Amino acid sequence: MATVSSSSGGLTFAAHRGEGAALLAFDVEQSLHESLAGFAVRYRSPEGREFTINNRLTFADPVTADTSPAERRAIVTPTDEAPIQKFHWVHFPRRVPAGKFLYTATAMLFAGGSEDQLEAGPETSLEIDLREDAHANFELGFTRGELSSQAYAELFDNAPLYPDPQTFDFPSEKFVDQWRWLGFQARELVYRMLQEAVDDGGSKLDVLAFDLDEPDLIRQLERLGPRLRTFLDDSGSHVHHAGSDDPPEVGAKEALLHSAGADNVRTGHFGSLAHDKIFILTRGDGTHKVLSGSANFSVRGLYAQSNSVFVFEGDGPAERFSSVFEAAWEDPSHFRSSDLAKEWFDLSGQGLPEAAVSFAPHGDPGLSLDRVADAIDGAENSLLFAIMDIGGASGPVMDRIEKLRDRKDLYAFGTTQRLTGELKATTPTDPDSPFIPFDYLRSKAPEPFRAEYSGGSGISIHHKFIVCDFNGTHPLAYAGSSNLAEGGESDNGDNLVEFSDPMVVSSYAVEAIKLIDHYRFRAVQHRASESKPLRLKRRPERWAADYFDPDSPRCLERELFVR
Repeated sequence: MATVSSSSGGLTFAAHRGEGAALLAFDVEQSLHESLAGFAVRYRSPEGREFTINNRLTFADPVTADTSPAERRAIVTPTDEAPIQKFHWVHFPRRVPAGKFLYTATAMLFAGGSEDQLEAGPETSLEIDLREDAHANFELGFTRGELSSQAYAELFDNAPLYPDPQTFDFPSEKFVDQWRWLGFQARELVYRMLQEAVDDGGSKLDVLAFDLDEPDLIRQLERLGPRLRTFLDDSGSHVHHAGSDDPPEVGAKEALLHSAGADNVRTGHFGSLAHDKIFILTRGDGTHKVLSGSANFSVRGLYAQSNSVFVFEGDGPAERFSSVFEAAWEDPSHFRSSDLAKEWFDLSGQGLPEAAVSFAPHGDPGLSLDRVADAIDGAENSLLFAIMDIGGASGPVMDRIEKLRDRKDLYAFGTTQRLTGELKATTPTDPDSPFIPFDYLRSKAPEPFRAEYSGGSGISIHHKFIVCDFNGTHPLAYAGSSNLAEGGESDNGDNLVEFSDPMVVSSYAVEAIKLIDHYRFRAVQHRASESKPLRLKRRPERWAADYFDPDSPRCLERELFVR
């Protein structure tokens, strides 16, 4: 199930399923408003291990923009002592075994007339499976997107992801553990498909790739020999330039020419870019599988950036994506005028979610973008997103995103990141959130928000997805390789997938909320001062008041997430 809920004693508790994560939401009846200190959460894993979710803010130890890592030691406090003072929390377990997680939420109350002494109030529990296979022939996975995080600092001491200079064939042994952690489910899906192709000697693999520099991935492609066909982007960032070091893609191409043969490697770029990221596996028995999404087959795409990867099993989806590969293989310059670029194609089928796909470039970019814009216009309660801001992007979708602040009826929640590395967190309570340099916390994070790796140069939020009404009656999510901009849909080889399956849409929604919760601390800390520091609020400060004010967006948030 995408959502489960439970109520007891005036406390309502809901959990929305993500891919290996859960969006937990809370609400309380009016009689508890004044005394509510926050929420405590504990859980039992499918293996039977008991944990308490911790908070890294307390009632003491204020945090400001000037707080440095050296000024505080790590504080990890159980939420029954330092309760969650908001009405949602994204839980991202370190391990996600098969089976159900049992979550228990407790409304923590200020005891008597105390300002910060706590007592337990009503409590309720629910169970949810964070790895449930809702569709036998479909899988969705996300990168962890936490290179810039306290978790990465603790686990890997902010170790670099690749040597300098980076080549296409550097030894990977010292990096693999952190790659597995950072790549998470997306890497698992990519490597599972590659291994299947290698192990099945009768299989063939067709690859459309933009960035291609992950050395172990390239080595797997080399093992396929002439069973591989690959069409690689040859736009300016992927070719030799006299007087400068070659990008890794140049070496990757030469290696694949050697292993697969000159007849099996081609390059091109449609009108502007060959921007797809696609594997098409044809097994020896004639069955098919397709992998695509927003993740490039590169070190940054799989390990530094936030991305998604999805896999469709079956002949129907494979036929659609194979037609695109063959059109690119023959002559990408004619794609825009082909029938493949003129309609949306159904991807639904046995064991698959309800989905449809469009392939760019289009003669009319409205073919793909108008459908997304109409969905945004028709959203009834929420719009969630994570989008790479390529700068100067135009078109109906970007126009709607820019005007979300005018939609007072809509809960709009999302992140964008500019090519310069600056990140923007958009929330209903702060639609004008400033852009914050991505490596801001590298020097300014207080303990326990420890110094974080800057993420390197370039984009770290590489997602391109939009979610409409994730827990409504007609949920929709749009994802794929498309940058959702008019220029890209006119000139780039891309795909854009519409999902209308509640489980898939819920997974993208949880990813959007996880990202903004992870990153908006940067903006909040940037503005924190001695007079208005970050810390848990005491009783007289009435931290929850806005959440029950009908004129406040926080009230809309509380009501939306607990549905």
